[in-house]
Formats: sequence, structure tokens, C-alpha cells
Amino acid sequence: MDADVIIVGGGLNGPLLSLALASGGVRAVVLDALPVATRAATGFDGRAYALALASRRMLEALEVWPAVAGEAQPIFDIRVGDGRPGEGAHPWHVHFDHREIEEGPFGHMVEDRVLRPALLARMEALGIAHHAPVRVVDQRIEASRAVAILEDGMEVTGRVLIGCDGRDSAVAARAGIPRTKWGYDQTSLVAAIAHARPHEGTAHQLFMPSGPLAILPLPGNRSSIVWTEATARAAEIDGLDDAAYLAELRPRFGSFLGEIALAGPRFSYPLGLSLAQRFTGPRLALAGDAAHGIHNLAGQGLNLGFRDIAALAEVLIDARRRGEDIGQADVLARYQRWRRFDTTLLAVATDTINRVFSNDNPLLRIARDAALGLVGASDGARRGFMREAAGLTGTLPRLLQGRAI
Repeated sequence: MDADVIIVGGGLNGPLLSLALASGGVRAVVLDALPVATRAATGFDGRAYALALASRRMLEALEVWPAVAGEAQPIFDIRVGDGRPGEGAHPWHVHFDHREIEEGPFGHMVEDRVLRPALLARMEALGIAHHAPVRVVDQRIEASRAVAILEDGMEVTGRVLIGCDGRDSAVAARAGIPRTKWGYDQTSLVAAIAHARPHEGTAHQLFMPSGPLAILPLPGNRSSIVWTEATARAAEIDGLDDAAYLAELRPRFGSFLGEIALAGPRFSYPLGLSLAQRFTGPRLALAGDAAHGIHNLAGQGLNLGFRDIAALAEVLIDARRRGEDIGQADVLARYQRWRRFDTTLLAVATDTINRVFSNDNPLLRIARDAALGLVGASDGARRGFMREAAGLTGTLPRLLQGRAI
């Protein structure tokens, strides 16, 4: 075998899985379609991730966090409200204060340009095989091994093949794993914004009739915005020059952080739900977006992938220590049982919240504002939501507890 595990996909989840497996002595090879230089680029482009507390603990356990910590912005508070363009970011209906839970900040905002090179550097330090750029064009499952076939005809072999190759996973498609999917007719506009006043480590989630607007703190007087609009309207806004773009944003953003300006490139992403109907197949498993793509309103997409990685690594490492063939169906079934229900539940929750809040129906507005008010007034409900946001609920794999496997 070339490796114990073949990982197809070199984004964030693929390299992270290779590190998690290496921590327990399982050899992985990462097959990446993009050049290493592209993955490792450190130029600022405005993309950032909200890493939950549990995800940070995982990076600590895998010795990645020291390379990230100095440029990570803690999320101390979260404010959630219902609004309309022109009303800005006030009044807030719910304030989640990190001091109400014992563990500390809910998480950290980490820019893509910081996290991605840190993962690659750790892979290099551990000597993990990373082949890039290579394109996997086919796969073959045999009785005792999985085979990934590259564009140049070369074959890579391992005990199990893992798809970490995104929502349109070719690994899943070649395995005949169907997907449940639909679009939301919404697009998220993403950019980094500089502002005059400090954000004080507070994340804001404002529900607008066309979709949610998230304002997420970055280091310094900067924030990342995830601004969701109906697809046709988003295309119009995306086509504007920077000044006109900001003129559209200001009535939604409000003035609570003072004057705003763009601090990097602008991106746009169509939104939809995509769930693999199975997370496993013969000598095969899916993780991250290859297994599930959900609405981004809760900022949990990457954290959901980290949960997959932590669970899958624990299952495979524990199986190896017991002398089992890590590609056997009963081993991989443990991973699916662990992750599929949690993933489906979050997908349904985000889908429901988006449908309830992304409209201006006056009756629904009264009901949802009342619900937000009740959550804000209930200590138990508020703490429950805070622990969920921090990734501290459910049966946590050891890496998400900050422990070695």
C-alpha cells in the first residue's frame, strides 16, 4: 500500500484529516488538485472562518494552533436580531455573553491566509505525503484495498479512500452515492470591511427579509461580512463598483461601527443544501462538504467538517489499534452512525431558520421576534445556544475535547 488512507481533496479538511490520522500513527497521502503554492499563499483576500471553541481545541491538540493564535480574533459576544435595510444593526434581540459559560470565548475568527499555510506547514513537518497538483479521474475498490487512479495513469493504493473534495464530490459520484440537494435562490456576498470603531470581539447576526447579514470580527478594526441576498439582486450588487457596493451595504450594516470601507477583494457564493445520502461505501468515506453542505447562516460549515474529521480519525485509529482492517464496512459504519444524525439535524435546523427569517411576513416577524425575546430572557436557553455555538454539545471526539487520540 502507498498509504493506510488515501485522502482526495487538499482544501482544509483533507490536510486536517491527514494530521489527525498521523497523531495516531495512521499514514495518509493527500491528493490535491491545486498547486501547493496556491494553497500556501498568504496574501490577504478577506476570506475568514468562525472556528468554534471545540475546533480550536482540536487545532491545539494537533499542534497547529501556535502558528495561528497570534492572528486569530477571539469571539467574546454574539448579538442576534431581526431587521430591515435602513434600520441598521439595532436594536438587538438576544445578546450571548461568553462570560456566562465557563470555557471562555465562543471561538475565534481565523483568516484563510493564516489557517491554510499553518496546516500545510504542519503536514510538511510531519512528513505527510502531499501530491499536488494531481487530478484523480477514477477509483477502484478491491477486496483488500482502495485505488485512486490519476490523470497520468498512475495508481495510489490504500486501505480506505476518503473524499474531502467538496459539495460536488467526484469521489461520492464515482461511488454511486446519491445526494439530497436544493438551492435557496440566495447568494452570499463576502468581503472584509474596515471600520472606524472597535468591534470589541463581538459577532453580529442580523436577519434581513432577503437573508441574514453576519458581521464577524477580524483582528484590528476590521470585520468579515457574509451578506445574503436573493440571487438576482446579489448579482446586481456584485456587479457594482466598490463605492456603489458600499452604498448598498451601509443601510444594512448601520453606523454602530462608524464609517466603513472595503478592506480586500469581494466574493460571492450561491447557497444551497447538499447532503450525501450515505457517508460511507465499500472502503470509502466522505467528510466535510463532500458529505454535507448546509446554509451558512450559523457559520458552522467548517466546524461541521472538523467534527467529521475528529470522529473519522478516532474511529480509524482505534480500529487500527484493535488490529482491525480500517477499510472494513463495520469500522466505517461506526463513523456514519456517529456523524450522520448530528449533520442532518443541523442541516434541517439551518434550513428551517433561513425559511422562517428570510421574509418580511408581519405575522412571522411578530412570532420570531417573540421567540428571540424568550431566548434572551431565559438563562437556560441562552446558555444552551452558547454551548452549541462553541461546539461543546453532543458526544465529542477526543480531539474536539483537546485530547490526543
